[in-house]
Amino acid sequence: MTNNKIKTRFPPSPTGDLHIGSLRTALFAYLFAKKNNGEFLLRIEDTDQARFKEGSIDSILDGLKWAKIKPDNLNNIPYQSSRIKIYKKYAEQLVQEGKAYYCFCTQKTLVKMRQNQEQNKQAPKYDRRCLNLTQEEIEKKLKAKIPCVVRMKIPEGKTKFIDLIRGQVEFNHEEIDDQILLKSDGYPTYHLANVVDDHEMKITHIIRAEEWLPSTPKHIILYNYFNWETPKFAHLPMVLASDKSKLSKRHGAVGVLEFKKLGYLAQALINYIALLGWNPGDEREIFTLEKLEYEFSLEKVHKAGAIFDKEKLDWMNGFYIRKLNLENFAELCLPYLIDNNLVDSESYNEKYIQKVVALEQERIKKLSEISEATEYFFKKINYDKELLKWKKSDLIDAKQKLEFLHKELEKIPEQNWTRSALEQLIIGLIKAKNLGTGDTLWPLRVALTGRKNSPGPFEVAEVLGKEKSLIRIKKGIDLLS
Repeated sequence: MTNNKIKTRFPPSPTGDLHIGSLRTALFAYLFAKKNNGEFLLRIEDTDQARFKEGSIDSILDGLKWAKIKPDNLNNIPYQSSRIKIYKKYAEQLVQEGKAYYCFCTQKTLVKMRQNQEQNKQAPKYDRRCLNLTQEEIEKKLKAKIPCVVRMKIPEGKTKFIDLIRGQVEFNHEEIDDQILLKSDGYPTYHLANVVDDHEMKITHIIRAEEWLPSTPKHIILYNYFNWETPKFAHLPMVLASDKSKLSKRHGAVGVLEFKKLGYLAQALINYIALLGWNPGDEREIFTLEKLEYEFSLEKVHKAGAIFDKEKLDWMNGFYIRKLNLENFAELCLPYLIDNNLVDSESYNEKYIQKVVALEQERIKKLSEISEATEYFFKKINYDKELLKWKKSDLIDAKQKLEFLHKELEKIPEQNWTRSALEQLIIGLIKAKNLGTGDTLWPLRVALTGRKNSPGPFEVAEVLGKEKSLIRIKKGIDLLS
């Protein structure tokens, strides 16, 4: 099957949520296809019934959709569970051709075999005892419905192939076990189903994680047995945690939709994971998905494992947050404000929310931080009066400053209650009366926010409005009385 059109695929198993490492694999397969005007296809490898997890398929599809990685066969996704008869047909073909055989060994027999091999310091491999069964013995066992599997007969010799990332790779067949192709329940193993599906989907390039590298010779042998054209292989470096172990849940969030829930933007996550194992060959770090489609190449993918640096991801996410227009940013923040009971989902002031979140757009790194950062705009504030004291100043001075500010701010007309007008007035008074800037502005900001860290008092006062600002300043005075 000579196929000029490049086709890649992403074949997740519905055994859990879409993992960040799996998203990186899907992204690289997608980018390679798009760069070469090819097709990126999805299939669901759901033959492992024991590990099937309800909701996983929806989670995988939702994760890809959120990341804007769109398969070209979205309306015609193959599910392996609906193709069992096809795999069985191919397994039986191999048996008939002497390239595979029935194995009737029980689990107890296999365990004992492994124990003996360990004692004799032999490599753990099936010893091929069922390969020596006569045709009559095989038929008798099949007729008696004795449980069996179909094993591939590994030929003598070596398998050599060019990996598009690692160069030439070689495996000695003596080190390869006679792989099970069809399990006793009639379901195929990954190895058989994977090869059959890739052939029938006309996949030209298999881009997958390096953990599948040892399986590649088994797959190439199957391609040769069926006399099918072998696709090209590219095995991606592992995504590692900071301690250089495989990234897992113990290192924090690893599910794609978990990152979404934590307030990461899809474009930031995609940009970041594209740089896990690949770089453009220069110092550039910011890439849109469209730019990645243009720039990506397997030649610039590294062999070494890629460290997942959460601080770098947070920095990149903050960068993309600051690029959002205010309306879009406020819209993305809204669900977090609602979930934290700061805003009513049925009735809220859109313009007020935009003013509030605008103060934090330059500061937050994740959308989920917006609730804690802006809580004081939506709820009554409570704080210790000691917080009103500026450095070496005292509470008496803080009270005097707040009384002075309350008196002066009362004079400002509502229509002039703007950040610039407030700043001009207060800074002018500080200079005219030779007051300390910190001594004056610190208690004002604390009275308005109840916090040690927040945006400046003029920005906060503008958003709160005159009435609410004066009420909070008065509360600060009362605290100190």
